[in-house]
Amino acid sequence: MRTTYSPAGMLLLLSLIAVPAFADDAAKPDPAAVDAIKGVGGNVMEIAQDDPRLDVTLHLADKDVTDEVLAQVAKLNNVVWLNLAGTKITDGGLAHLSGMTSLEKLHLEKTGITDAGLPHLKGLSNLQYLNLYATQVSDAGIPHLTELKSLKRLYLWQTKVSEEGLKQIREALPETVVIAGLELKPVKIEEEKKEEEKKEDKPAEKKEEKPAEKKAEEKKDDKPADDKKPEEKKDEKPAEKKEEEKPAAKEEKKDE
Repeated sequence: MRTTYSPAGMLLLLSLIAVPAFADDAAKPDPAAVDAIKGVGGNVMEIAQDDPRLDVTLHLADKDVTDEVLAQVAKLNNVVWLNLAGTKITDGGLAHLSGMTSLEKLHLEKTGITDAGLPHLKGLSNLQYLNLYATQVSDAGIPHLTELKSLKRLYLWQTKVSEEGLKQIREALPETVVIAGLELKPVKIEEEKKEEEKKEDKPAEKKEEKPAEKKAEEKKDDKPADDKKPEEKKDEKPAEKKEEEKPAAKEEKKDE
């Protein structure tokens, strides 16, 4: 006997099959590793209520975060975000991260990382965000950075990477946004201020012209007033002539 399922039944069946597999992938993180991370003031949490992947933050730790802590981080599965900014990790400590292929975002800013630590990152095939701000990375590390083909944003501000090095990275990774500094912003602000000052000067010139235009209009209004006076005089003269002519006409009739 062949069993048939409705579309709704098929969806339910697939969900029942998928849940155990997902549950295995979403196994709870190693409790000992979590305790070690929290013991130095770090934190481990799921990135969303319905997403069991992990976000590990150590940049606000109240104790020194060293390479030994990185060894504990490496014991966690499905870590996608890792913030190590301002910690005391070394180039050698990055070796613990080399197998964490689930990593998508990595903060290493304001650490002592140099070019020697970058080879440990080349295996992070899913890494999309890498922050190396204020580290000792230089042009010597460029070949290792250009192997990170999934990178979307790379921060190299206040590093030892030269302009020529930045050009090489942009050519090798054309889809990656490379942030190397904000040197041009003050110049742009000054240019905008000059343009605003020019715009403000123009209305001031127009305002000075308005009183002169008003005086000209007042003079024009005065002229018609002078024209009215001759018209009144012209009207009065014919009226006097008519009155003088009428008595003369009566006298002529009496003589007849």
